[in-house]
Amino acid sequence: MFRAEDYPNLLVGLAQADDAAVYRITDDVALVHTLDFFTPIVDDPYQFGAIAAANALSDVYAMGGEVLLALNVCAFPADMDSKIISRILQGGAEKVREAGGILAGGHTIDDPEPKYGLSVIGRVHPNRVLTKAGAQPGDALVLTKPLGAGIITTAFKGGAAEIAHLERAAETMAMLNRRAAQVMQQVGVHAATDITGFGLLGHSSEMAALSHIELRFHFSRLPFLDGAVRYAREWLFPAGANRNQEYFRCGVTFAPEIPAEMQLLLFTPETSGGLLIALPAERLSDFLTRCAEAGQPAWHIGEVAPGSGIVVFP
Repeated sequence: MFRAEDYPNLLVGLAQADDAAVYRITDDVALVHTLDFFTPIVDDPYQFGAIAAANALSDVYAMGGEVLLALNVCAFPADMDSKIISRILQGGAEKVREAGGILAGGHTIDDPEPKYGLSVIGRVHPNRVLTKAGAQPGDALVLTKPLGAGIITTAFKGGAAEIAHLERAAETMAMLNRRAAQVMQQVGVHAATDITGFGLLGHSSEMAALSHIELRFHFSRLPFLDGAVRYAREWLFPAGANRNQEYFRCGVTFAPEIPAEMQLLLFTPETSGGLLIALPAERLSDFLTRCAEAGQPAWHIGEVAPGSGIVVFP
């Protein structure tokens, strides 16, 4: 049976669910290890590779780390056009290079449904590891990417989304969280996680539970990609939105003014979303200023309070 006390150098692992595993190598260096891959969410092979890579790399940034090394994780149909495969791999390789890491190989299997992603190793100081468990009452909550990529890609697959909305969503999903992670380490924050398959409220619920606090969001402050609210009003949700809502709804309270479709939008899965960051309120202005100087979007969307669960205000 796994016991955390038997592995003192495993700083983050099975004992506490988080975005990546962290293993201390020396007093000054810990390795961050993660893996993520999925099926295509856009038609363009290069974009798919870049988005899948950015999504996998994001877990390292959520822990406050920098990317060192990556390996491809590939599953492609045996008869898939080699040019398409090359473009997928090119998109991933160039994203790893942008992250300052090295793509050192990987593994491929035959599979009727294509899948692509990365196994990633990063580095962080053992005393600067960020987890979901450090949020404190009085903290400010910041988000570094707009929401809505999941519903936009779903609407596009159903032939109901505008191409301009998909293009902007793809651009956002391919954006690294590297600059946000660097600013986090410069300013000093209490907790972080990246917003992906469980949606904003799913990943926030994990932070609230592990930190033993209440997260308070203001709906009017939440950033959304163009088209996301419209498609929500048309009820073009992926199935994952309902699954997330069923699983996490018990810990979430909504103000009565927030309609049902907007509630569900906050449970909708995201792909390669932004970082949700909890930091001391007195450091918020500095954090936002540094983000602006680095060209990193950031929105102050709420605060942390004593209690448990999540409250969403108008």
